[in-house]
Amino acid sequence: MATVSHTVTRLMRIARFILCALFFYVCNADGFQRADNRQTAAWSTDVIGITEMHLSENYWIERIENAGQVLKSQQEIAAFNEQLFATDPHMVKLAEFPETLAREQVTGQILAISKPHKADLFDPAGQRLGAEGYAGYAANLGWENIPASTQVRFALTVERTDMRTWPTDDRWYREQEEQKQNLDRFQENGLFPGDALAVLHTSADGEWSFVQSYNYAAWVRNAFIATGERDLVLNYKLAKNFLAVTGDKVWTAFNTGVPALSELQLDMGIRVPLADVNRLNNDLYGQNPYTSHAVQLPVRDPQGKLAIKPALIPRNEDVRRGYLPFTRENIIRQAFKFLGERYGWGHSNNARDCTGFVMEVYKSFGILMPRNTGQQGSGDFGENTRFTAESTREEKLKALESMDIGDLIYVPGHVLMYIGDVDGRPYVIHDVSIFRYTDEDGEYYEGTLNSVSVTPLLPLHGTRESTYVELMYNIKRIR
Repeated sequence: MATVSHTVTRLMRIARFILCALFFYVCNADGFQRADNRQTAAWSTDVIGITEMHLSENYWIERIENAGQVLKSQQEIAAFNEQLFATDPHMVKLAEFPETLAREQVTGQILAISKPHKADLFDPAGQRLGAEGYAGYAANLGWENIPASTQVRFALTVERTDMRTWPTDDRWYREQEEQKQNLDRFQENGLFPGDALAVLHTSADGEWSFVQSYNYAAWVRNAFIATGERDLVLNYKLAKNFLAVTGDKVWTAFNTGVPALSELQLDMGIRVPLADVNRLNNDLYGQNPYTSHAVQLPVRDPQGKLAIKPALIPRNEDVRRGYLPFTRENIIRQAFKFLGERYGWGHSNNARDCTGFVMEVYKSFGILMPRNTGQQGSGDFGENTRFTAESTREEKLKALESMDIGDLIYVPGHVLMYIGDVDGRPYVIHDVSIFRYTDEDGEYYEGTLNSVSVTPLLPLHGTRESTYVELMYNIKRIR
């Protein structure tokens, strides 16, 4: 009798357990459904013509014909770059850079960048930058230290850093709204680990150097570069076996052996030479390298001199041996890796701006470009469909119908990348601070994007008075 009672008790407990489990499942399933509904209801946007599906890279890739077609081989890309350096005045082949420069050449380069801004500038406290302030910055240029003949030095960048208009970290804005967006008008460009530089001059305080990269010249803090023998610097990126960074950002593995190479950020498009793992003896800074990629990275010694040391990049990071195949699918995938990244004027905010975004996407295929929108848009490289003040809207719309994935649309001060059509209307991805449009009822709207964003092209304005289509002066295809 006790046995029967015990069995009944066990069955009742099991039944209660099953009922509780079912109740828990139903409640949670309902909860998940409600959560999903809340999530769907919570997503909204003031961007015209956008639904949540437009923010998926696969949505656009599935619409592409010949998505995997290789548009240029690596040999063709190498020839493209060679032609670009040979013909574009904004591209500088450092391997052919002179060993010495006359004083007039150095001062001319510096004066091309370090000059008063055309508009009034204000600091974060609202104080205007006047003649006295500019004179203070000019005093740090160190004119008196420029010899009649300058011996050019060479360096590698050791970590991501800024290129500046003047040798200072001070921030200046044209208006209060620019301060919110961090549109610092002394910010020129960004440099990345492994970028080669010609060093032309040092500031009066000894903290800054005026440098020339492959596509820009400006001031950089000495703490972020390391000088070395010309051949060592220039041969660094010529290694045949290299790793290309294909994620928006990746990091080296933590280590205590060389702190400068511990969790070092590497941005899309960077190429780093692979290290010889056989020389590591299965141990690098206390870690077995077999689960990582062993690479060579530049470091700065206490005297500012260059050394090349090994580091590890975990295999779960978004990298690959060699550049990505240049395909329509990969153009979309690379562009969408930046989706939502904060806008960064001149590569500020640890991010990038419209041209920086375009450059990094194309660098992941090994394709190089000039730095600024005007330089890119007016450049002869690629296949160009140009428009003049006499071009009609109809002519421009007709040209838009022939666009291909990755085509670049240039308007004054901005560039947009074509990603496909929806119902015959072109859509773009671009890194942009503000957006303006006129809706179907003719109502004008202005809002903030301040990130890499997907938008339709046709409704958007570059100014209150003019649409992007009206302002468009070139469509460039990299083929």
